[in-house]
Amino acid sequence: MPDILLIVDHDKELAQALAVYLQRQQFEVLLADSKIEALEIIQSRSPAIVLVDPHFPETDPLAFLQQMKERIPHSQFIIYGPLDALEKIMGPFNTSALAYIRKPVNSIELDFGLKKAGEWAALETEHDKITQKIKELQNAQILLQQLFDEVPCYITVQDHHFRVTATNRLFKRDFGNEIGGYCYQIYKHRDTPCTNCPVADTFKDGRRHQTEEVVTSKSGVQYHVLTWTAPIRNEAGEITQVMEMATNITQIRQLQDHLTSLGLMLGSMSHGIKGMLTALDGGIYLLETGISRQDPKRTERALDQVRLMVKRIRKMVLDILYFTKSRELEYRQTDIHELIESISGTITPSAAAHNIDFIVTLPPTPARMEIDPDWLRASLINFLENAVDSCVSDSDRKTHHIRFDTRMTGDDRVCFNISDNGLGMDRETREKMFSLFFSSKGSKGTGLGLFIANHVVGQHGGAIHVESEPGKGTRFEICIPRTRTSPKVEMPELTRP
Repeated sequence: MPDILLIVDHDKELAQALAVYLQRQQFEVLLADSKIEALEIIQSRSPAIVLVDPHFPETDPLAFLQQMKERIPHSQFIIYGPLDALEKIMGPFNTSALAYIRKPVNSIELDFGLKKAGEWAALETEHDKITQKIKELQNAQILLQQLFDEVPCYITVQDHHFRVTATNRLFKRDFGNEIGGYCYQIYKHRDTPCTNCPVADTFKDGRRHQTEEVVTSKSGVQYHVLTWTAPIRNEAGEITQVMEMATNITQIRQLQDHLTSLGLMLGSMSHGIKGMLTALDGGIYLLETGISRQDPKRTERALDQVRLMVKRIRKMVLDILYFTKSRELEYRQTDIHELIESISGTITPSAAAHNIDFIVTLPPTPARMEIDPDWLRASLINFLENAVDSCVSDSDRKTHHIRFDTRMTGDDRVCFNISDNGLGMDRETREKMFSLFFSSKGSKGTGLGLFIANHVVGQHGGAIHVESEPGKGTRFEICIPRTRTSPKVEMPELTRP
C-alpha cells in the first residue's frame, strides 16, 4: 500500500505539478490549497509525509506548522519555500522538520528528502513495533509477578550457594524480606546446609525433587510444608538457579496427628507405665521384705520408691485425661495469692528434696482474676516441675534456685515468671518444646506436659515468652488476662484432670 503524501501550497499549479512527479514514485498524493483544507485532511487521513509551503496569505507560517505537527506528531515534514522565508522558520521549528528545500524545487533535493522521510518512517514504525513488544513484555512480566506473588504457597529462588535471590509475597509475610541470605538460615535457623537438600539434588541431576519439612517462621511459628523443586536454566541449558515451592500442610498434619495421636500415645504410654509398674512391684517387694525383716531403712526406701512411682503414674494418667477428652473452660473468680500458695505447696517438697532454693514472690496487694483455676494451676505446676528437673539434671553447678514471681501489668494482665539456673535449652529445643510428644528428658518424659500447658495458656487468651541458653538456665513468662477473653490462637479443646 503506497504511503500517503500531502502537498500543502496556495500555488495550485505548482502543487499539481509536484503531485504528478510524486505519483510516479508510487505515493498516494493529496492536495490542500488552504489552511482549513489542510487541517481537515490531516484529521481524516493522517498522511505519512507532509510537503508544505506554510506561507499562506494572512497566516503565521510557524503557528500553522506547529498546529499541524501537534495533530500528526508522527508524520514527517518537508518544508519548502523562498530562502529568506525558510531561514525565519528553521530556527524556531528546528528539527521538527526532516528537510528544508528552497523554491524553485530541485528534484535531487526533493528525492533526498523523500528518501530520508521513508527511512525515518520505517525507523519509527520499527520503533513503534518494539515499543509495543516492550509493553507486551512488561504486561507479561507484571502478570507473571502477580502469579508468582499470589500463588498460595511459599516460593523461593536459590543459587548454587543456597542463597535466596527471589521470594513471593506469602514467603515475605511469614519469613521476612531478606534477599541474599542462606535458605537454611532463613527458615530452618541452621548454620549449615540441610542434609538431603532437594535444591542441591536438583542442581545435581536437573530433576524435580520432593520433601516434607518443618520450618520456622520469623515469628517463631512452626509449619509443616511439602516442598517441590524445579530447575531454572539459561539459554545454554545450564541450571543457574532452582525454584523451591513449599505448600503449608500444617492443618492437614494437625488433623492427621489428632486422628493418630491416641494410638501413638497409648503405644508410648504403655512402655512407660510398664516400667513404672515394674518399679512399683520392686518397691512393694522392698516394703514387704523390710517389714518382715523389721528393717526401718529398707522400709523407708521402699515407701519413697512407691510414692515416686505413684506420683509418676498419676501424672501420666492426668496428662492422658487432659489430652483425650474435651470440655470448655470453667471460669471462676480466683484469688491470685491462694493460687500461688497452692502451687508453691505442691512444688516446695520436691525442690527441698533436691536442695533447690525455691523462692516465691507474691504480688504486693491481693487481687483476683477470672480463670479456670484447675487447668491453670496444673499448667503452672508443669512449668515449675520442668524447672526442678532442669536443676536436678545440671551437674555443673553446686547450688540451684528456682524463682516464681508474679506481677500485674498496665494492660490488666497477670504475668507469672518462672526462672531457674538449670541446664537451659538450645534454639532447636526452644522451638520444639511445645510440640506434641517432644521431650528433652528421654524416657523420663511423655512429651505431653508442655504441649498441654501451652494449649491451656492459649485457651485463656494468654501468651508465653521463653528465654533460655544452654548452661545459663531458663525463664518463662506466662501472661494471662485478668478477665475472660477469647483465645489468641486456635487451640484444640482439652479436658480437666
